[in-house]
Amino acid sequence: MSRPQPKDLEAIARSGGRFSRIAARIPTYLTDVRENPAWLPMFLLARTMPFRRAHWLTSRPVPAADKGETSMFGDIRAEDVAVELKRSGIFYGLVLPAEIQQEIARFGRDTPCFGNFERRLEFVAGDHAEAERRFGRTILSGHHFERVLQCEAAVAVQKDPLLLDIARHYLGGEARLITTRTWWSFPTKTASEADLSRASFKFHFDLDDWRMLKFFFYLSDVDQDAGPHVYVRGSHNRRHIKHQLTLLVGHPAGEVLGYYGAENAVTITGKAGSGFVEDPFGFHMGTLAKNTPRLMMEVGFGVSKPSRRRYHGEPVVR
Repeated sequence: MSRPQPKDLEAIARSGGRFSRIAARIPTYLTDVRENPAWLPMFLLARTMPFRRAHWLTSRPVPAADKGETSMFGDIRAEDVAVELKRSGIFYGLVLPAEIQQEIARFGRDTPCFGNFERRLEFVAGDHAEAERRFGRTILSGHHFERVLQCEAAVAVQKDPLLLDIARHYLGGEARLITTRTWWSFPTKTASEADLSRASFKFHFDLDDWRMLKFFFYLSDVDQDAGPHVYVRGSHNRRHIKHQLTLLVGHPAGEVLGYYGAENAVTITGKAGSGFVEDPFGFHMGTLAKNTPRLMMEVGFGVSKPSRRRYHGEPVVR
C-alpha cells in the first residue's frame, strides 16, 4: 500500500455553511440526549485534550485473548498494532483474504445502495449515471445500511478476533464492536460546491465516543483518482486550542495542515483487499472519486453505549 503525500488538498477540502449545518442538526442532538443522556457530556468535552486524557485513564485491563480463535489476517500482533496507533494514530498492513474481498465486492455490486444517505434514492452501483438522471440529483455516495448484514463475508470480518483484540489493546478492555458499513463513492461531473461541502471532502475528526477505533478496507482498487482516504498522523494526540473550543469538527485543509504539518498528511492508496486502522479523533478526510468509483468497508469499535443517530444509518450493535 503506497502512501504518497497529498497534492492540492485545499481544493478538495473546501468548506462552507458549517454553522447552518450545526443548526440543522440541533433536533438530532436533542433526540440523542433524550435517548442517551451520557452523550451530551461526551459531545461537549471529548473534543478537549484534558478531558480525553482523563477518560483514557479509566480504561480497563485487556482480558486474555482466546487462544483457540484464529484470524483471517494471519499472525499480526495486536500489541504491535496498538503501539503504532498510540504513536501515529494509524496502522497499515491489514489484507483481506482474496475470497473474502471478492465476496464483499460482489455484494456491493449486486445489492442496491442508498444515495447520499437518502433511502428514497435506491439503485445498484452499476446504474449510478442512470440514477442521477432518474432522480435529478448529484449522487456522490451509496450506502448499503443494514443490508451489509446480509453479506456473510462482511459479518466474518467484523467478528474477526484480531479486530477486537487490537481494539482492546488500544482502547481498553471495555472496547466493543459498534457498527459496520459498506459504501460506494462515485465520480460525478455534476457536483456543486454545496454538494462537496456536505460530503466528507474536508479535514474533520469523528466525535461519536470518548474513545474510538475504525478499521477500513478497500474493496476495489484505489489510486489517486479513486477517492483515497487521507489521514494526518499524530493529530490524534494533540489538538490546537481552536479545534478544542468549537462545536465544529470540520476545518479547512490549510488550517489543519498548517498546524499539524503537511508532511504528516498521508494519502492511502492500495489494491482491493488492502486495509488500515485509525484513531478517528485524528484529522482525516475522504477525497473525491475522480474517474473510478470506490467501494469501502468500515468496522468501528467504541467504549460507550452508542447513540443510533450518531452513525450513518448502518446497523448499530448494542
